[in-house]
Amino acid sequence: MKQLQSLNQSQRIALAGVLVLLFPIFSPNLFRPLGRASPSLFSEWNAPRPRHLRLLEGALHRQISIRQQVELWSPLPDQSWKPCTQSFTGSPLPEKSQGFLQVFLDGGLNQQRMGICDAVAVAKILNVTLVIPRLEVNPVWQDSSSFADIFDVDHFITVLKDEVRIVRELPTQYAWSTRDYYATGIRATRIKTAPTHASAEWYVENVLPVIQSYGIAAVAPFSHRLAFDNVPESIQRLRCKVNFEALNFVPRIRELGDALVHRLRNPPSSSKTSGDTDPTERVNTIAKSGAGKFVVLHLRFDKDMAAHSGCDFGGGKAEKLALAKYRQVIWQGRVLNSQFTDEELRNKGRCPLTPEEIGLLLSALGFTNNTRLYLASHQVYGGEARISTLRKLFPVLENKKSLASPEELAEVEGKASLMAAVDYYVSMKSDIFISASPGNMHNALLAHRAYLNLKTINPNMILLGQVLVNKSLVWSEFEGAVVNGHKNRQGQLRLRKQKQSIYTYPAPDCMCKAA
Repeated sequence: MKQLQSLNQSQRIALAGVLVLLFPIFSPNLFRPLGRASPSLFSEWNAPRPRHLRLLEGALHRQISIRQQVELWSPLPDQSWKPCTQSFTGSPLPEKSQGFLQVFLDGGLNQQRMGICDAVAVAKILNVTLVIPRLEVNPVWQDSSSFADIFDVDHFITVLKDEVRIVRELPTQYAWSTRDYYATGIRATRIKTAPTHASAEWYVENVLPVIQSYGIAAVAPFSHRLAFDNVPESIQRLRCKVNFEALNFVPRIRELGDALVHRLRNPPSSSKTSGDTDPTERVNTIAKSGAGKFVVLHLRFDKDMAAHSGCDFGGGKAEKLALAKYRQVIWQGRVLNSQFTDEELRNKGRCPLTPEEIGLLLSALGFTNNTRLYLASHQVYGGEARISTLRKLFPVLENKKSLASPEELAEVEGKASLMAAVDYYVSMKSDIFISASPGNMHNALLAHRAYLNLKTINPNMILLGQVLVNKSLVWSEFEGAVVNGHKNRQGQLRLRKQKQSIYTYPAPDCMCKAA
């Protein structure tokens, strides 16, 4: 009997051991610290508590003045600058093209957008025919969307027909020039040595001879491969014409975007708001100031951003260890910021704002808790646990999934570039846009909205980093510092300086002083 019990106990122990070994196989997400979007349950994530409790308490009980609300929601005044790509006529299109140019573009949607603009510019410089750019599969989000899946090809070709010859596909005699062809060996027609921010002369000297010899050249990689300085004025304006006029999203993206914008501007009467109803005229006036309006918040806080910043986000030792391991695997530890302390990084403005911190910023600027916020982001590191404090400050927090039906989202779901395109479109239709940290989407929208004189709040990262590390600040001091530090960061036009990107600062290259 004892021998039988001992045998049963041994079997139970063995079975338990097998289950322990198999559990990670059947539930891998629980033990995967290197997932790009979400932390693992056991090894990485301790839901952070609010890090700025004193400021959070002040924000929840803040008083908003009528004047502050009216100024906040008022459109930008005329800044005496206007787009002038339409009024500019570049050199006429020569009768004969010298050959074909192919480019292969990596990165996310907005990096590819800049590459498309540069490709048109290079085709113009060389007097060659541009093949519709090939968008590479994004290694992070594994999105295989093509140019035609995102942008209206007919519109693109029509708008640029007097500037550059563009074809959808290569003629049959060059059908061999494909991505697979260049991936399987060294090819005379591939240019892989284009330097970052190459001059126009570099393309004339290095790419044009290849096209003249073979009829075609394929440039890959091609991200950030054309200079911003010492470029002819006609080429600069052509880049902006491509960016702001030729690149229209396909109808399905525009239609979904328009539906989301309509629902943001016309919420159902049962929409939830937070706080006690105040019947006074003062509160009614404040409510009317923002009626039918909405803010787009680009909350760039994914795992890549969090890890690469080297900052501490309040997730404890487990989170620090997981992010350090992530940096080692993805970048082999070559992250400059990791050698500095969190306080040093914040004092230099190098830490992306967390959802809690962007909520405090919005509160200090005067946004009320019934402001409609549209969250434009792919995934937030930490998910809802990380967003909860922002939602406490701004309960009317929307995104694509909260506004659209599963049927409406079916065509873009799981495709990062299409989802980003919808967010870009909605962002351009918003009354105010704000991004939690610099990046390609931040820069692209900063430029596009400046081009159209739309209000865009550009966070003062150095100021915010310095005030948020000061734990002795009370709400009134924080609010005063934020308001004063953002008076000239709400869409006021900034002229591009040398080496700065035309895709962030379109004036004066692509805009003219109004008479």
